[in-house]
Amino acid sequence: MSKNHRMIHLIAMIGLTFYLVIGAATPAQAMHIMEGFLPITWAVFWWVLIIPFWVIGLQKLTKITQKNPELKLLIALAGAFTFVLSALKIPSVTGSCSHPTGTGLGVVLFGPSVMTVLGSLVLLFQAVLLAHGGLTTLGANVFSMAIVGPWVAYGIYQLFCQFNQQKLGIFFAAALGSLATYLITSIQLAVAFPAASGGLSLPLSNLRGFLQSLKFPYQLVRDY
Repeated sequence: MSKNHRMIHLIAMIGLTFYLVIGAATPAQAMHIMEGFLPITWAVFWWVLIIPFWVIGLQKLTKITQKNPELKLLIALAGAFTFVLSALKIPSVTGSCSHPTGTGLGVVLFGPSVMTVLGSLVLLFQAVLLAHGGLTTLGANVFSMAIVGPWVAYGIYQLFCQFNQQKLGIFFAAALGSLATYLITSIQLAVAFPAASGGLSLPLSNLRGFLQSLKFPYQLVRDY
């Protein structure tokens, strides 16, 4: 493929992304923790926590692009896919909404560290262009969607690959990676605003249930 053809494809992909997200998307409540919602101490805590992951992710991304420059377009496509998928809001019964994160595919292709960088860019664009999430809460949103989600997806995918079940691994990596993002977001809100009665007991019980649910894919592969 010539350089001109690659440029045309990249422009077309960017144009389609903006049409789907901005032109065709219907208004919806944002899934991410909104701007100014977290107390300043927790907002700063999550910002500081994600910095090492950013540094490692940038180093990994730089190494990949320098060694294989032809992968730049595929990396951009993985980021665009995450951006579009994160904009497809699914209404929930509480008046809010949810969406798949789209980081699972990028994890399969490039690993969790690269998706930390791509996921952070996606969340930044959503906060600035679509008012989904916010800048003060970007650290918390990055930790749940661009760090925990990809690493959970990576672990699930590697587990299935040990049993030569790559297709199932991709499916469960995408599904459980998104589920882990929601779980961490709920815990982030719980620790910032603990319940008047029960405190953190409810989110911790949900965490135990989630960890127990991870036994299902393992049993499925073993039985298969």
